[in-house]
Amino acid sequence: MKHLLYCACIFLFLLQGCSNAPMISGTLDMTEGQEWKPMVYLVQPEGFGALGQSFTGKLLDSSKVDSNGHFQFGQQMKIKDTVLFEVVVQKEGERYSNRLENENPETDNYFPLIWAPGEQIVMKAAINRFQASATVENPSSANAAFMQLRDIKKNAFVQYQESLGQQEGDEQLLEREKAHHTYQSSLMQFADTIQQLFPALMAIRWVSPEGNYERIPEFLVGQNQKWKTKNPEHPWVKELAASADKNKLPILIGDQIPNLQFPMKDGSKSTLNALIGGEKLFLLDVWASWCAPCRLENRNVLVPLWEKYHKDGFQILAYGLESSQQAWENAIDKDGAYRWLHASHVEGDQNPLMDSLRIKTIPANFLLDANGMVLAKNLHGDELIEFVDDYMARH
Repeated sequence: MKHLLYCACIFLFLLQGCSNAPMISGTLDMTEGQEWKPMVYLVQPEGFGALGQSFTGKLLDSSKVDSNGHFQFGQQMKIKDTVLFEVVVQKEGERYSNRLENENPETDNYFPLIWAPGEQIVMKAAINRFQASATVENPSSANAAFMQLRDIKKNAFVQYQESLGQQEGDEQLLEREKAHHTYQSSLMQFADTIQQLFPALMAIRWVSPEGNYERIPEFLVGQNQKWKTKNPEHPWVKELAASADKNKLPILIGDQIPNLQFPMKDGSKSTLNALIGGEKLFLLDVWASWCAPCRLENRNVLVPLWEKYHKDGFQILAYGLESSQQAWENAIDKDGAYRWLHASHVEGDQNPLMDSLRIKTIPANFLLDANGMVLAKNLHGDELIEFVDDYMARH
């Protein structure tokens, strides 16, 4: 009897070990799929930089969608570790199976999944709304986190699109940027709170698929600090650390700003520390005569703030990205900005200030204390007014 039981166990073990059960399978709703290929692709990003990026992931497998909408990725692969895959669909005519869309969460064409050796993942989705509709049966905690992240992204994007519909023209650039930051903030909050590496890394990439963290370098640095502590040897964490190098990012809140030398409008030269002097609050404003939102901010925000607080220790240094001395001076006079300090190398976009602060986008500003420490930055409109009001009231 014991011998028969032993043989039965051996047989069951061999049967399981030779299982042809698919590692990932699923069903697609093809009702609105006329423009989509009846194919599903299994793509593996081989690093943090490739995560969610077109043409960089490695194609591992493909599966034709049958008449019932079913697809599957063959037998269990010989992969020893837990791995992140991207399950991808493509439109008819697309040449590349690893092209990923990051334009609209409602129609983006891929979904990330965590697969562990021996696991059998079953998913469902509508092919024309693949990322938005993808679900996993009895998901692991990591795959549940991906679905949660996807829903956060989708809902935040809807609100973002609604905001954009009310903001057109160059004058509304700052309002559009604020709406975009609100969208990003939902994803950043998820990354800050989640304790699972891969969902956090996906959130970081979705915050800026193009890899532009100029306006939010503090977020990137914070994520690097978090994951260097939790998973210091993971190769993707090391990639994150390289992208979060503070020497390559804009000056951070809490940093000491460099004591730069400025060519002043009156022809003199002065260092930033000398200009700050004993002022309570110092605003370094980076603007241009050709920048419509900058000009509006001059007239509607900076003039009233300067008039209200200058006598109490509030000063502004406006650095102009100018190539024309005359256009620069005309804008200063027309906006009433002659009240405060002005400097420019008159070298256009490529100038020592932008290089030193490692910024490329304007309007930009830095609010500094009496010692040149960055208290806040890139505040505009009501947010800038509220900050200055509060700071001056407390000091």
